[in-house]
Amino acid sequence: MKAKDIRLQTADQLETELANLKKEQFNLRFQRATGQLENTARVRQVRRDIARIKTIAAQKSAADKR
Repeated sequence: MKAKDIRLQTADQLETELANLKKEQFNLRFQRATGQLENTARVRQVRRDIARIKTIAAQKSAADKR
C-alpha cells in the first residue's frame, strides 16, 4: 500500500483498514507459530503498512487540531 493512496482515505476508512491489517497480522503470526506460513515477506509488509497508516492518521489528526 502506498502512502499516496492512504492519504486519500478518510479517517473512518483508515480505521477500517488498520483493523483489517491487524487481523491479518494476527493470522500471519499464528501461521508462523504453527509452521504454515508460506509468504514470510508478507509479515514485514503488513507491519510496515500498519505503521504507515498510523503515521498518516496521526498527521491528519494533528492537522485537524490546528
